[in-house]
Amino acid sequence: MKNNINPKKLLLSKWTSVAVNEKEKHFLVTRVHLQDGSAQKFGQVTIEAILTNSTKNIHWKSLKDRSLWLPGWL
Repeated sequence: MKNNINPKKLLLSKWTSVAVNEKEKHFLVTRVHLQDGSAQKFGQVTIEAILTNSTKNIHWKSLKDRSLWLPGWL
């Protein structure tokens, strides 16, 4: 099953990590970064762990990989 993502709707979207690390399973996209030199192409997103409030930057296209991420909070 393909994981289609509209990059314009990523902000505040919810995600579940398939590989739970340090009790961090549920994440929220808190920031969408534009690629350098582009006003419309997305690069990375900042995701925040709901339980620990820690943040990390990932490339938004990695959210399409169902072996890593599932949409919503499961």
